[in-house]
Amino acid sequence: MTISTDVVGEGPAVLLLHAGVADSRMWHHQRDVLVTAGYRVVLPDLRGFGRTPAGTRPWDAADDVLEVADTLALDRFALVGASAGGSVALRVATRTPARVAALALLCPAAPDLTPSEELRRLWREEVRLVDAGDLDGASELMVDHFVGPEADDAARELVLTMQHRAYTLQLAAGAAEESDDDTPLDLADVTAPTLAVAGGHDLPDFSATARRVAGEVPHGKLVELAWAGHLPSLERPVETSRLVLGHLDHVRGVERLAHWPA
Repeated sequence: MTISTDVVGEGPAVLLLHAGVADSRMWHHQRDVLVTAGYRVVLPDLRGFGRTPAGTRPWDAADDVLEVADTLALDRFALVGASAGGSVALRVATRTPARVAALALLCPAAPDLTPSEELRRLWREEVRLVDAGDLDGASELMVDHFVGPEADDAARELVLTMQHRAYTLQLAAGAAEESDDDTPLDLADVTAPTLAVAGGHDLPDFSATARRVAGEVPHGKLVELAWAGHLPSLERPVETSRLVLGHLDHVRGVERLAHWPA
């Protein structure tokens, strides 16, 4: 499987890992800001999203991300992950801590997340709509729950489009599910300076995960955004880009002697 990936800019590498209701298009504003600031930005569409078809055999998204990094000869890189992309970033950072220079996690999920009853109800309704063939209804359900009040109409329409695309790919004949990773997640293994962001309008599952990450990662920091839903990069892109860039620039200054190469 080839993971469709865009690479733009020059400088230290930053991989942007999208949410499970989106694809790499969710990062367009952050991409431009980071390239202007002197970073090499890598934007993969994970399997079953955007331009990458779903796998026909069980797969591991963290392995896919590491394969992308290997293909680009990136020995060391930063990871910015949103929601499910944050979960993937955590798996990469605990498996290969020496390769991850910095982490920024926006409203992250976690591989060992125990969903609340509220989240379980949402997933059950999503499955009901998808099984009934109502992909428009399922996509609108996800937008209603995961796009915060600060998002404009264009952002909401983009999430609707990205989510509908994901359903179409994942329902393709022969599509398989991602394999379960039963390895316990020990956040103490993460060595990278880590920014964890919680949204005031997000589901409590993800806010709790951000607080957990900030508390258990040795160099973790929590930022709570009262205005944010689940996708701050699309809800207030300028403010979110500034937050992510500030974290990466701080680490970049410290890491100049620690081999985060261009």
